[in-house]
Amino acid sequence: MKFTCSRDDLVNNVSIVQRAVTTNSTVNILNGILIEASDDDKIKLTGYDLQTGIEADVEASVTEKGAVVIDSKFFGDIIRKLPEPEVDIISDSNFQTTIKCGQAEFKIAGLDPEPFPKIPEIDETGAEKIVMGQKILKNMINHTIFAVSRDNSRPVLTGSNIVSDGSVLSVVSIDGFRMAINREDMGNDFPKINYIVPGKALTEMSKILSDDEDAEINIYTSMQNLLFDIGNVRMVSRLIEGQFINFDSIITKNPKTVITINRKQFLDAVDRASLIIMTDDRKCPVRFLSNNPSELTVQATSARGNLQENISISLEGDLIDVDFNSRYVLDVLKNIDDEEIKVEVNGGQGPCIIKPVEGEKYIYLILPIRR
Repeated sequence: MKFTCSRDDLVNNVSIVQRAVTTNSTVNILNGILIEASDDDKIKLTGYDLQTGIEADVEASVTEKGAVVIDSKFFGDIIRKLPEPEVDIISDSNFQTTIKCGQAEFKIAGLDPEPFPKIPEIDETGAEKIVMGQKILKNMINHTIFAVSRDNSRPVLTGSNIVSDGSVLSVVSIDGFRMAINREDMGNDFPKINYIVPGKALTEMSKILSDDEDAEINIYTSMQNLLFDIGNVRMVSRLIEGQFINFDSIITKNPKTVITINRKQFLDAVDRASLIIMTDDRKCPVRFLSNNPSELTVQATSARGNLQENISISLEGDLIDVDFNSRYVLDVLKNIDDEEIKVEVNGGQGPCIIKPVEGEKYIYLILPIRR
């Protein structure tokens, strides 16, 4: 194998593919990147951890076709330190690989690509397909991914539910203590879909997606696999099997208390309270207390000391006195852009819901800490 390509293009695409490479597998080849030169004008890089696979095409001048697997971290470290904008890579029949750039020349051992596992193929012609803006999907993932469960005893909650009723697309994450829903109106001809995508795959995909308003992504599903295709980069992930929680049934329709509050002031007060709270322990919650309909008191107490801060609000319904995990509240408030938000409280044991003053583009639910 022999090819020449741009160092910067190679670095950028290796960084993308590395997101799907395991770093400590006992199966040595899974720690590597598969490099394939099978066309005259491009090479293909592949990383695969047996759950998520990423392929990236890099423009190149290929003079000899072939393939090799090189340790991902070692290869990435080398190419990032190359001195010139163009790099030559040559691999011989024993997979000894030469990397030449300017006056620098590395000779490293590669691996036979034959045992490298094959990423599941999705027949795009027969697969279910949706097309949407990359920026829209990126925002929907980022606004919900923090609520994905890390508890493998409930596999369906380790992913996000991506579901459409034919016009509105929802991304939903639940970890048993909180829920995050983000909705987008996609128009009446949007396909009906319902699948659960692993949180790891969505996290890595969000880092690849563009902020360009015009950039699109094609998403294909077939059997138990999903393909994200943005042109030169493709990600394949296994879907999570099982039935996701009926999230609409969790949302309280008639809250006991409705508070309208400035998001930034609320965020800053809870953030200051978190300085007092040293841990996620139930013994150190943040307390929200209202003695009148126009003021909310934020309190925190621990061995470090205490904080009390008052915020102007507009409250309808019952006065409140309720405790929450401060980190859960911060995660929500940091992912909202609105100046003002609505906080619906259902006593000291019912779920709290945070959503826009108008509409339900996003809904966040947090369970209180019982005293």
